[in-house]
Formats: sequence, structure tokens, C-alpha cells
Amino acid sequence: MGWANQGRYLKPMLKIDSHQHFWIYHPVKDAWINSDMQVIRRNFLPDDVLPLFQENDIAGCIAVQADQSEAETEFLLGLAQKNSFIKGVVGWVDLSADNIEERLQYCSSYNILKGFRHILQAEPDVRFMLNKKFMRGISLLHQYGFTYDVLINTSHLPYAKKLVAAFPDQRFVIDHIAKPCIKDGLIEEWEQGIRDIAAHQNIYCKVSGMVTEADWANCAADDFIPYLDVVFNAFGPNRMMFGSDWPVCNLAGGYKKALDAVSSYVSKLKIEEQALFWAGNAIAFYQLEA
Repeated sequence: MGWANQGRYLKPMLKIDSHQHFWIYHPVKDAWINSDMQVIRRNFLPDDVLPLFQENDIAGCIAVQADQSEAETEFLLGLAQKNSFIKGVVGWVDLSADNIEERLQYCSSYNILKGFRHILQAEPDVRFMLNKKFMRGISLLHQYGFTYDVLINTSHLPYAKKLVAAFPDQRFVIDHIAKPCIKDGLIEEWEQGIRDIAAHQNIYCKVSGMVTEADWANCAADDFIPYLDVVFNAFGPNRMMFGSDWPVCNLAGGYKKALDAVSSYVSKLKIEEQALFWAGNAIAFYQLEA
């Protein structure tokens, strides 16, 4: 457990999990869960994660979409309504739709709906995020107070940089540190892309998903240090946040493994910086209620 020094008193450091998922498994809808992922081919709901939060002193979470439909958004909003530890929802809306402004106006009636994500990494065209219709949708998010989660890998970073640069008033966050190939030790191209995009102050970074980009069976905390060095140096402690990527992290050892991948590294930061990483930055970025 992390502890914060408050004068003569010590109290547990607040932790918010900025990135995890819920789903009711369906073989067609969830076809991305292939035969190598049997461990996550089932339902994952709030009752499944709550014991993990209690064991690891997690005060709340952001539930992030895993399916590209407005039904997914409604599903997550319904779970949030019944489970107070879900502090915010990142849903999906068709940002390329002709009626996107109408849809965003409707979505803005839900205070707990904080932003949106599109599974950019699955688009055949790495430049998809720069098409005119999609960018028009992104351009409207700011006026409704919505954030945007950027789900990409190394090859997308140059295009994501252009997207972020085009909308300096929009709050963006990179999911899963842009998925470097940790298993193969690849870092140079990814590092340059991270440094370039981090120069824009309107983008944050989630330290999430690292264990599933490493060797699932054999990864160790030391494997992540070079990548953590890059993102912490590039973004600084004011724009970094913890995310477990549960239940996907179960592919590589589970919730504790995802937590341990960063805990030792972050423990070397100043107390104030630790507090920002574990909760403060997520609260500010997603404008969570205290």
C-alpha cells in the first residue's frame, strides 16, 4: 500500500484505476478475444473486479469501452449507475456520423460519461484518425467537455501527433503507452514518437496495458523500466496516470501483476508526484467528482 505523509499523520494514498473494462462475452461481438485468450473468454462485471480493488486499495475506476456501439456506452452507463466505484465512463459514439453534434448533445446529459474512444489500432488505414469526418467529430468534443482516449500502437504515433496538434484545446490521453513491442525489446521508433507527441501539453498518457505487450508468462518488473523512463521523462508527473487494463491483464498474470509492473518505479517519485500518478491526474483529466 502507498502511504501519503500528512504532517504527523499517515493515510493510504488514493488510487484511481483510469482504465479497465466490463463485458458480457459474445463470440461475434468479442471476436478479438482469440483462442490464445481463453482466460478472458467469459463475462467480466463489477462484482468480479470489486474484490481486486479492495485487495489493492483502489478507490474507483474509469470504465472504458471495448465494443464500438452506442449500446456499449449505455451498458457501461447502466453499470455505473448501480456501482458507485465506477467514477467515470469512456464510451463510444460514431465521431464520423453526419449527426454527431446531435449525438454529443444527447450524451452530454450523462454527467458520468466523461469521453469517448475509437479502436484506431484496428483500422486498416493508419491515417484513419486524420480523415475529415472523424476530425470534425473530434473538433466538437471540447464544447461538450468530453475527453478522447487514443488507442494506437507505434505506427500510429506520427498521425496521432497531427491529430493532437490540430486541437490544442481538446484533452487527449494515450492508452497503454501506445503499445510498444516490449516482448521483443523494440523501443527506438516508439520512443521518438512518444517524445514528439508529448511535446503537446494537451495529451496525457496512461501507464496501462504494458504486461500484455510483454512476454505474458515470463515478464518481470525490470522489463518495463526502459519504457517507463521514456514516458515519465516525456510527459512528466503531471500528465501520467495508472490503469490496469483489467481484465485483459489477466492474460499476463492478473491485476496484481499490472500493479506491480509500475509500483516499484513510481515509489521512487516524490510523494506529491506519486499522488498525481495514482489519482490526481485522472481526477483532473476526467473531471471526476471528489
